[in-house]
Amino acid sequence: MTNGFKIAAVQMVSGADVDANLREADRLIAQAAGQGAQCVVLPEYFCLLSPDETAKVRLRERDAVFAENAGPLQSFLADAARRHKVWLVGGTIPLVADDDARVRNSTLVFDDKGIRVARYDKVHLFGFTRGDEQYNESRTIEAGSDVVSFDAPWGKTGLVICYDLRFPELFRRLGEVNLIVLPAAFTETTGRAHWEVLLRARAIENQCYVLASAQGGTHPHGRRTFGHSMLIDPWGEIVARHDDGPGVAVGTLDLVRLHDIRESLPALKHRRLGV
Repeated sequence: MTNGFKIAAVQMVSGADVDANLREADRLIAQAAGQGAQCVVLPEYFCLLSPDETAKVRLRERDAVFAENAGPLQSFLADAARRHKVWLVGGTIPLVADDDARVRNSTLVFDDKGIRVARYDKVHLFGFTRGDEQYNESRTIEAGSDVVSFDAPWGKTGLVICYDLRFPELFRRLGEVNLIVLPAAFTETTGRAHWEVLLRARAIENQCYVLASAQGGTHPHGRRTFGHSMLIDPWGEIVARHDDGPGVAVGTLDLVRLHDIRESLPALKHRRLGV
C-alpha cells in the first residue's frame, strides 16, 4: 500500500474572461501534474471572477448526469482530469439552482479517468460589510444543504468551500476523513486576519490534512484576494504553500504520519458530545 500521495493546490487570479481562465487553469493543472501531483484542487470561482455578480448566473450550466450532456465547464474539468491523469477537484462552477435568478456554487470532483465522483454545493454564503467593501453572496447564490465526502486512493476526503471554513460543525459532520479540500476566494481583509489560523485549527481539531486552494492577487477589475494556498498536516504544520499570484503548492499526504498523530493523541476517540 502506498503511504504517501502528492497533492496540489492551484492558485489563480481569475477575471471575467472565461476562456482565458480555463487556459490558465489547464496550464497550472499541468504544472502540478508535472511535479507528481495525483490530486489537484482548483480555487473557488476559477472559471469566472467578475465585478458583475450576475455574470455567473448567465454562465450557469445544468448538472450533467451523463457526460454527453455536459456544458463547457463540466467538459473542461472531465477532460483535464483525464488528460493530466489526476484526481481533479474543480474549484467551483455555477450550476442551475431552484431559483432562476441564482446559481448553486458547486464543487465537482473527477477521478483520473475523467469520471465524476462527487458534487458539493456551498452551504454557507459569505456576507461582509466594512466601509466601501461589501459582499453578499446570497443575492446570486442559492445555498446547498448536503454534507459531502468521497473515497479516493488516499482515503475518505471531505469537501467544503471558502466561507464554510468558519463553521467547524460542518467539518465535524464529515466524520473521520484523511483529507479536507477547500477551494476559496478569501478577501484580502478577512484572509489576512483569519485564513491561516482557521485552516490550521480545522486540520488540528479534525486530525487530518487540509488542502486549501485560493484566488490570490489583484484581479483585472481591481479586487484583491488573499491567496496563500497551502497544505496543512494533522499536527497543524504547513507542508507547502504558495503566497501570491498564480502558481501551485505541492506537498505529500503521509498516511503514516496521519496514523501516528491519531495514535499518539486519539482526540477523535475522546469526543463526548455530538455535533
